[in-house]
Amino acid sequence: MVSCDGLSVEFGGTVLFENISFVINDNDRIALMGKNGAGKSTLLKILAGERNPSRGVISAPKDSLIAYLPQHLMTEDGRTVFEEASQAFKHLHDIEAQIADYNRQLEERTDYESEEYYGLIEELSALSEKYYAVDITHFEEDVEKVLLGLGFKREEFTRQTSELSGGWRMRIELAKILLRKPDVILLDEPTNHLDMESIIWLEEFLINQAKAVVLISHDKSFVDNVTNRTIELTMGRIYDYKVNYSHYLELRKERREQQQRQYEDQQKMIAETKEFIERFKGTYSKTFQVQSRVKMLDKLELVEVDEIDTSALKLKFPPSPRSGNFPVIMDGVGKSYEEKRIFSNASLTIDRGDKVAFVGRNGEGKSTLVKCIMREIEHDGKLTLGHNVQIGYFAQNQASMLDENLTVFQTIDDIAVGDIRSKIRDLLGAFMFGRDDVDKKVKVLSGGERTRLAMIKLLLEPVNLLILDEPTNHLDLRTKEILKQALLAFDGTLIVVSHDRDFLDGLVTKVYEFGNGQIKEHLETIQGFLEKKRMEHLREIELKSN
Repeated sequence: MVSCDGLSVEFGGTVLFENISFVINDNDRIALMGKNGAGKSTLLKILAGERNPSRGVISAPKDSLIAYLPQHLMTEDGRTVFEEASQAFKHLHDIEAQIADYNRQLEERTDYESEEYYGLIEELSALSEKYYAVDITHFEEDVEKVLLGLGFKREEFTRQTSELSGGWRMRIELAKILLRKPDVILLDEPTNHLDMESIIWLEEFLINQAKAVVLISHDKSFVDNVTNRTIELTMGRIYDYKVNYSHYLELRKERREQQQRQYEDQQKMIAETKEFIERFKGTYSKTFQVQSRVKMLDKLELVEVDEIDTSALKLKFPPSPRSGNFPVIMDGVGKSYEEKRIFSNASLTIDRGDKVAFVGRNGEGKSTLVKCIMREIEHDGKLTLGHNVQIGYFAQNQASMLDENLTVFQTIDDIAVGDIRSKIRDLLGAFMFGRDDVDKKVKVLSGGERTRLAMIKLLLEPVNLLILDEPTNHLDLRTKEILKQALLAFDGTLIVVSHDRDFLDGLVTKVYEFGNGQIKEHLETIQGFLEKKRMEHLREIELKSN
């Protein structure tokens, strides 16, 4: 369907990738993988036609539609949520107007035998075929289904887009793409602004209704569930696997082990050849053999071992000061903003050493309750923090509290103690700060970079209650695994607000579900909770169909 032939990209003499070729077929659901900086987002922009490669071409059928959702964008103001989502059908209304214009011209013209008249009929026929191939008679119903699936409530359909956060605007853009039913959907980190229920809905949509998909995502569960093919971009070239992400990891490990063996065999051969050359280079009877071996080494194509995953870095929290048996106790806690009640009558107890998740749709009060625990906002009811509770708190706005005049290295060096002091650069590297980044001032960092730096800073402070609000949004898969392993070994109490199922899996043993103004306690893992939710969802469908 879409063919990429000999694509190369160079920046100021540096080759990002070179001479890569592949084809996107119908029903391909491709995960584009590779470390940060490998060129994944650049390749996606080239596929979308947003930028040109240094060399190479992309070809696709004339009428094919390629839709692209970048990481960052803003919808236009001046429309409601429903009106903006309905812009997905604008091109069909434009076609409708063009058809009407062609019909008017045919009625007015009298040159029935001319080439121009026949050409007009052919154009009208082709345009009509394209128009009637799409059923827009129920477009309002389609818009409603997609918006509800992506987490909007019906009463929000009439809100102005200017009132929404960037994350909700991103959902509208995603809705427009899904409603257009494109031939290829290109998604760059689509789950960053979605809650767990919306991610599951999007998975089902992409699996059952999309044609071809190419996506970049650090959400392992999402990638595994959606994709059937993995293209890895590494060291300027690609490896194409016709399997999902988890299977690809196994095959990649085998590939690297094979490369390592080939590399070691070749290095042994090179060493033996050089030793022969040194030993016999002055021997007349061996002149031909020596020259032959020198030429062989000159022409030898060296085996390269692909970049090794250095996730062996172990991040360990400082020992937690001992807290009381119950770090957090709530009795009848609630919160309202003017007329709007967020939640009410929350009564729960978090034991020392608990690792719990706050989950639920966006806007149901997860972050609000965290702010109540942090005593940042007033609330109804009684909320008690236990004896000697020392809180480490991570939220997106933590990044704005960093000292902008320090460098990345200084920010961590100022608080690091013990063994970790000798591993600061390794730690920064694990959180995607390269060799050239560590000397940057905080004030020049992007929002995502500041967020990652704030996360590292928090991990080095001795606390006994960690509260993490969406900690994985700006982390790649390797970094998330480093963080997860550190949290598993953390000997304090953990509250994590997250929609990342893979991150929560095996980490938390208790789930608090936020929804409809209530907070429900589930004494089970995230997988058990999700399975129960799926069964409830199926029962709802059965009841509606009876």
